[in-house]
Amino acid sequence: MHLCRIRQVINNYSLKFIVNTSEYMVLKMQFPERLARLRKEKGYTQKSLAEEIRVTKSQIYRYEKGDSQPTLNVIQDLAVALRVSANELVFGDKGRKLPEDLHHQFEAVSKMSKEDQRTIESLIEGMIIKYRTREIVGDIRR
Repeated sequence: MHLCRIRQVINNYSLKFIVNTSEYMVLKMQFPERLARLRKEKGYTQKSLAEEIRVTKSQIYRYEKGDSQPTLNVIQDLAVALRVSANELVFGDKGRKLPEDLHHQFEAVSKMSKEDQRTIESLIEGMIIKYRTREIVGDIRR
């Protein structure tokens, strides 16, 4: 297969996998309002929330205005500070639900040492990469 075709398949795959357009639009249109509402409900100012999660006040402002999207690490920090799940923070009440057995497994993992959590995270990331690679290879063969 030609190198340009492989790049095209990888780029197309990445776009499909990383940014599902409808999910991105939901995040872009509703996340800012949800973040501002939760921040106010929990009694934070933009400055105090920024200090809590170690970002600048202007970054919180950009998240709430919809001009910037937080990284996964920042979403996690925001969720902890606001005492909500990352799922609720990102998707609201219509958020994705984990199957019950996975939910219990992740609860168990959350009680483990940070080192064990990092090991499990690495294993999961490895499996996701394996899965993505199989999908890409399948697209290339077509």
